[in-house]
Amino acid sequence: MRCQELADRLNERLDIAAYASADASANGLQIGPADQQVDRVAFAVDGAVETLEAAAEHDADLLVVHHGISWGGIERVTDREYDRVATAIDNDLALYAAHLPLDGHQELGNAVGIADLLSLGEREPFGAYGGEYIGQRGRLSESTDLSTLVANLAGGLDGDHEVQTLEFGPETVQDVAIVTGSGVDWLDEAIEAGADVLITGEGKQSVYHEARESGLNVVLGGHYATETFGVRALASLVEDWGLETTFIEHPTGL
Repeated sequence: MRCQELADRLNERLDIAAYASADASANGLQIGPADQQVDRVAFAVDGAVETLEAAAEHDADLLVVHHGISWGGIERVTDREYDRVATAIDNDLALYAAHLPLDGHQELGNAVGIADLLSLGEREPFGAYGGEYIGQRGRLSESTDLSTLVANLAGGLDGDHEVQTLEFGPETVQDVAIVTGSGVDWLDEAIEAGADVLITGEGKQSVYHEARESGLNVVLGGHYATETFGVRALASLVEDWGLETTFIEHPTGL
């Protein structure tokens, strides 16, 4: 399959165009000639020198990532940008990125992956951003101890990040809001939606007080760990399209 053909199919499946005005990431094909033949595709969370090198070692023609290398344009290809671009070009490796479209996709997205892991029902889009959604909300089949929910989440996450919990809400939970990665800014929306717990990746200082004063549980599963679901789902999709795939694990611990 030609590189641009694969990119176009991914763009359509993820509805990349819908996020064009909201996402700083240059979603889609970021590096690579459109007519390059693609037989093997590697997948990773981050587009970094280490993952590009690993993809080359797997003899991949394309690396698909959640975090690419272009966030609103590249003025100069120097330093880190040069190292990443050079690594790709030196190894005839194309790079495709899907950021917010892969967070919010209601079938392939990161939040959906966590909702599947927790067997949430009564699902609906959550985490409004720029006219689109980047998360999901759902309900457990029955009220569950927060500690059990956290254990179930931790057991299904990639990486070595220790799940942290801000236990400021009810001891038993049922209504769950999810925004992966850096999603604590949706705390107020979770409260307004009636959620018992907000699951995200990483926190910041202010969320401790905000969650405590609002009476909401917040679970921090790790930015990397909560965002492997989408790229793994894309790997399965691309494999169904007849291409060889591999997933590159490179946890950050964050």
